[in-house]
Amino acid sequence: MSAVDAQALQEQRRGLAITAFTFTLWGLVPVYWHLLKAVPSQQIIAHRIIWSTVLVVAWLLLSSGRRWWKTIADQPRALPTLALSSLAIAFNWGLYIWAINAGHVIETSLGYFINPLVSVLLGVLVLKERLRGLQWLAVACAAVGVAWLTVDAGRPPWIALGLACSFGLYGLLRKLISVDPVAGLGIESLYLFLPAIGFAIWSEGAHGGAFFSGWGWKNDLLLILGGAVTALPLIGFAYGVKRIPLSLVGILQYIAPTIGLLLGVFFFREPFDTSKALGFAAIWIGLLLFIGDSVWRTRKATAKLNAP
Repeated sequence: MSAVDAQALQEQRRGLAITAFTFTLWGLVPVYWHLLKAVPSQQIIAHRIIWSTVLVVAWLLLSSGRRWWKTIADQPRALPTLALSSLAIAFNWGLYIWAINAGHVIETSLGYFINPLVSVLLGVLVLKERLRGLQWLAVACAAVGVAWLTVDAGRPPWIALGLACSFGLYGLLRKLISVDPVAGLGIESLYLFLPAIGFAIWSEGAHGGAFFSGWGWKNDLLLILGGAVTALPLIGFAYGVKRIPLSLVGILQYIAPTIGLLLGVFFFREPFDTSKALGFAAIWIGLLLFIGDSVWRTRKATAKLNAP
């Protein structure tokens, strides 16, 4: 093995480790937000936006000066598209934090299990992509699982669907433009920064603010570090995804909702009976079909490229 190949292999291994660690952190995040359960969800999301903006923009300025802004601003559709994606991700963050602290951890994990299949449907409906037979079967299995959970609960799993659809829309909007993931997050954060800081100041003004208002320094520190909990995994993801195949990223992403489900059942002690297990099982079958089809197609394409 040449020195170049050895270095490439080392970079790939490092990318795999960092990406897997990132998804593990995302899976454990419910425990962190649960520590702030006494704080109103709107204030948590405001501080999450404020402190993640500070960290992300500082990272971008230190790593690339002002080039990151110019690169995005030079694209005609980038800034308005990122304004829309900022709304989608803010809704996703807000719903997620509220659901965690309202005792719906299992349903949040369901949302991120459904999300890849929602993204597939958005690709078909908006980007006019075509699905293969096995992919349609995967989507059908997920639909059966959601329908079963709806019948079992007497209502649709609105939290899961809201998370899946908002993150799917976010991914679609980001796919429409070609920007660096962290730089794009920086622009999105700046769009949200002034409303977030305005709401935080309003909350502190005798409206039950939770920051520097007698809630204790530990609470204040947790709110500040919420920015790091948001920004650092995204930076790690951006680093890792450039170094490993996208198909592998697609498989690794299920680490986070799997950990979330396990936390919901064993840490938060949420009910998970046989009926719920059946609904999840149908969705997991769909995911396995989808992953299997993607892996098979990727291997077939690679073999074709390597053929003499």
